[in-house]
Amino acid sequence: MEHRAFNWPQPLAGKSPRIWYGGDYNPDQWPEEVWDEDIELMQKAGVNLVSVAIFSWAKLEPEEGVYDFDWLDRVIDKLGKAGIAVDLATGTASPPMWLTQAHPEILWVDYRGDVCQPGARQHWRATSPVFLDYALNLCRKMAEHYKDNPYVVSWHVSNEYGCHNRFDYSEDAERAFQQWCEKKYGTIDAVNDAWGTAFWAQRMNNFSEIIPPRFIGDGNFMNPGKLLDWKRFSSDALLDFYKAERDALLEITPGKPQTTNFMVSAGGTGLDYDKWGYDVDFVSNDHYFTPGEAHFDELAYSASLTDGIARKKPWFLMEHSTSAVNWRPINYRVEPGELVRDSLAHLAMGADAICYFQWRQSKAGAEKWHSSMVPHAGPDSQIFRDVCELGADLNKLADEGLLDTTLVKSKVAVVFDYESQWATEHTATPTQEVRHWTEPLAWFRALADNGLTADVVPVRGPWDEYEAVVLPSMTILSEETSRRVREYVANGGKLFVTYYTGLVDEKDHVWLGGYPGSIRDVVGVRVEEFAPMGNDFPGAMDHLDLTNGTVAHDFADVIASVAPTAHVVASFKADKWTGFDGAPAITVNEYGDGKAAYVGARLGREGLAKSLPVLLEELGIETPAEDDRGEVLRVERADSTDENHFVFLFNRTHDVAVVDLEGEPLVASLAQVNESEHTAAIQPNGVLVVKL
Repeated sequence: MEHRAFNWPQPLAGKSPRIWYGGDYNPDQWPEEVWDEDIELMQKAGVNLVSVAIFSWAKLEPEEGVYDFDWLDRVIDKLGKAGIAVDLATGTASPPMWLTQAHPEILWVDYRGDVCQPGARQHWRATSPVFLDYALNLCRKMAEHYKDNPYVVSWHVSNEYGCHNRFDYSEDAERAFQQWCEKKYGTIDAVNDAWGTAFWAQRMNNFSEIIPPRFIGDGNFMNPGKLLDWKRFSSDALLDFYKAERDALLEITPGKPQTTNFMVSAGGTGLDYDKWGYDVDFVSNDHYFTPGEAHFDELAYSASLTDGIARKKPWFLMEHSTSAVNWRPINYRVEPGELVRDSLAHLAMGADAICYFQWRQSKAGAEKWHSSMVPHAGPDSQIFRDVCELGADLNKLADEGLLDTTLVKSKVAVVFDYESQWATEHTATPTQEVRHWTEPLAWFRALADNGLTADVVPVRGPWDEYEAVVLPSMTILSEETSRRVREYVANGGKLFVTYYTGLVDEKDHVWLGGYPGSIRDVVGVRVEEFAPMGNDFPGAMDHLDLTNGTVAHDFADVIASVAPTAHVVASFKADKWTGFDGAPAITVNEYGDGKAAYVGARLGREGLAKSLPVLLEELGIETPAEDDRGEVLRVERADSTDENHFVFLFNRTHDVAVVDLEGEPLVASLAQVNESEHTAAIQPNGVLVVKL
């Protein structure tokens, strides 16, 4: 499987390449007299691109076969003549009412058989041939009409696939699932083997007996192999729909860059975005901050994962927010400084485009309380002043050559796997308190606490080209991934492995003989049993202390034996009745020319951060001086010749961080430079960007 050739939106005629800056623009929600004011304010803010017509199907095709492009022509012409490029959407994200009334069979069905009615968005099923015909017809009409428009620089295909229609249990989906299984497995016997249907008399005689994992009664357990394949199928079904839209556009407008906006975040695991990344001309992402103390670290982690999906090619931040969103129970605003800092963090991690949802805050509709670049308060507001400050910062960085650079490769890769997350979501697991996605984030934060900014790399990616690799709760290790792990360490690699790794293969079948089954010899431990922890029953074990001063919660491994090539770094301390007193908790093993550390319990970010100094030293991984650790996240972008080399320094704390000044300061948001002392004081939520 190869990635499509990278194809980035090019500047308008007569313009030089810039960092794309702007957001979703919905002129059809406003009277035309507002458009000229919008464009004037966009120019003031430094906006050079907007995404248009994302949810405009009902206005583009008000009746079946009747098209109205006049309003869109006018606004695109106004934008283009003002030097603002257009990322043009297909408008297919949500079908209009006339379509759903004429063809209710396009509406998706939930697992209980209830039909999703129109009234919000994404009320269509990915496997409906009827809906596909209508969507492709609109794509072709859009492509024909705008194929020669000089102001349209890229196609925005649909919007956030699977945000609301990830799963559909209709008869269309059932037929498509049967076909997907036949293509994947070839024979029904192979499906029976993969799903372990000998258990509970679930054996099937032919593909027509395959049905979606519909409602099976409260408290019952769905076949885990089937459910894992259903999640794979659902991601693939939406991907196939996207590819059909993409190809319809490119048949008429070959060479025009196209993308669709992913939703990559630490917990955003609905679709296999790494697999999707192979089929876009450039990767785009929508990211919305996590309120509270994890805000910045989660953002940096997610941006790094997006860069990993893009394989270090430039990527496009299609949406984020200037402040509060509208869809949480409590919609926290961003703190002062975070509007600029958050955007620059995405930029530091490889984005060459910074865009928001949306340009002007809606006065009506379900998203009227979602912040925007121009808020309800208007341009005389702190949000808009920050938007203008950011626009100036992006222009300055472009002038200094940032567009010629990419994210500098870290020495450490933290591996993430969508399918391991899906496997841990099953309701019959050792504990419902452990999911894959939380452990990579904890490791990213703990490494940052020790002065190391890791790259987050998908399991399909080139993680085995790094000096050190973390496999954090990677429940699924296929034969191929297991082979890569073994070869990596044997050839001198430095590996960190945690509990809940290597339990099952790609069919969700357990690797037998003790855990972590497929790489026991690499890590040098044999786990015989798990010890989940909790407090849902009085007197249950809810934690375990370790001899290195850390505390394990939720999960621990019962390590029954340690290989002669391994040694124990930390043990458990516990009452005798637990059976854990003196048992191994953290080990290091020599394997071939490399080493593998094993962390046999959930220590959380704090416990990992405290354990890492010894482990990093054991594995021979150089770390910054102790004074340079933790407070500041350091991210670097450089070109291949190192002529253009930028360092971004982000304050991760709510205290002032003082750093040594290196290079020429370019951007100082909530940061004060003292050139006489060669230092800089970075305030909370501040960032300093220098050029070496």
